Amino acid sequence: MQLKFDKQHDVGNVMQHKQPQLAPDKLINTNGQPVFGIFDGIVDSLNVNQFAYSTVMDKPASAMAKHFDFKQFQFVSIITPHYIIALAIADIRYVANGFCYLYDIKTNKLTQTQWLTPFGFGCQLSDSPKHGRAEIGRKHKGIVIDIVDGQWQVEINLAEIQAHLRIQPTPLSLPISLCTPTGYNGWTYTQKHNGLAVTGQLTIHHEPQPLQYALAGYDFSAGFMRRETSWRWASINAQTDDGVIGLNLAAGVNETGQTENVMWINGERHLLGGAQFDFNRHSQQDVWHITTNDGNVDLHFRPLNQRSEKLNLIWLKNNFRQYIGYFSGVICDNNGNQYRLTNQLGLTEDHFAKW
Repeated sequence: MQLKFDKQHDVGNVMQHKQPQLAPDKLINTNGQPVFGIFDGIVDSLNVNQFAYSTVMDKPASAMAKHFDFKQFQFVSIITPHYIIALAIADIRYVANGFCYLYDIKTNKLTQTQWLTPFGFGCQLSDSPKHGRAEIGRKHKGIVIDIVDGQWQVEINLAEIQAHLRIQPTPLSLPISLCTPTGYNGWTYTQKHNGLAVTGQLTIHHEPQPLQYALAGYDFSAGFMRRETSWRWASINAQTDDGVIGLNLAAGVNETGQTENVMWINGERHLLGGAQFDFNRHSQQDVWHITTNDGNVDLHFRPLNQRSEKLNLIWLKNNFRQYIGYFSGVICDNNGNQYRLTNQLGLTEDHFAKW
């Protein structure tokens, strides 16, 4: 259901966001420093090799520190009328890991495959958000993400899932892409896009799946992140009476007032304010309350199932929970239009990492 706010709300909301700039070809400039800001378009290359990485004492960092302090991951989620599929590939230098899970909406059953390899063996990632390949696993038990001129393609070869998919935005739809400082001497580049159409072939349990109502979202994140970091995240890809709605909200990664919070209404991007996540991580059945400080998001999330992972080593720690559940509430775009969601399936995440 779409309603209308008065124009005063609209004007106030637009003015609080810094205007995006055109995406640079290379994220690291000729001075060896990242270009910060929110971008229109996709960065061609992160150009990490040219980054003048320094210690917290302003001394040049060693080549080993520069290698091991760089982290990168890619993620894709796909929702169909019957299933949710999510897959991720991450290279945190000491190890590489990946997962792919299948969630059956009708039965509330989640099955998964995961990979963990030391020092990135058997894993490949590209430092270009516009071109390149990410893969983990073997030919007959693995996942692949190809990016061709900014368009994402997904290949899944598992016992229960076989997929050759393209995820495509509507014409002129822009992702959220931004680079922000992280800690004293780092930076994080994030690029996400939701509400994307899905084409190709998808077979689950040897049954071909229709894709005309399928939607997808992706996440490309990389940078010199904090040694200890955590975030909360929410994502929606929805077919509604008002068309296709995509939503991405996060708190905990971008530290400087610039946020990756955004909604897409039929492909049109609308920037949002800072997000707050009110929930009890020690009670997995409790309802989450998710809002933004510009008043444009007021949602409740009821978890149904989750994928969780805990890794507790001397040098590395990972406490990961990604929830599948129902969103209900109201979101408002930058034009003052309000959209009401009722029991809309989507994802949230609560994550701590020491890497």
